[in-house]
Amino acid sequence: MLADPKFWVAASFVIFVLLAGRTAWRTVTKMLDDRAARIRIELDEAVRLRSEAEAMMAQAQRDREAAEAEAKAMLARASAEAKRLGESAAAEAQAAAGRRERMAMDRIAAAEAGAVTEVRQAAAAISTAAARDVIAQSHTAEADAALVNEAIAAIPTALRVA
Repeated sequence: MLADPKFWVAASFVIFVLLAGRTAWRTVTKMLDDRAARIRIELDEAVRLRSEAEAMMAQAQRDREAAEAEAKAMLARASAEAKRLGESAAAEAQAAAGRRERMAMDRIAAAEAGAVTEVRQAAAAISTAAARDVIAQSHTAEADAALVNEAIAAIPTALRVA
């Protein structure tokens, strides 16, 4: 059998297949191991990305809730400010109405005082005219002379008192 060339071809083929198969096996297993490592890395990356996405989603949820709370607080502040401004405007309007009323009362009082003064002046003018007419009708020149003499005689006494 050692002299048969078929045997040597078969033996060399088996040796070649064993050597080439071992090298091919190593290459194939190395490629498969490398691919498994890449897949493992990609899976780890996917897990990491998923956890980051979940964290970002949770942060976005917290941010949204915080924004909603802030919006509610802003609405409450705006409502309170509007109420305060309304009350302030009402109080200011009432104060302005009170000032206008006082001003009107002051004007009425001034007009009343002016009218009273005019009436007094008119009464004084009428009284003076009436007194002049009465004196002119009832006093004569002799009575006037006697009054003038009495007034002149009372001057030294009036000057000493003053």
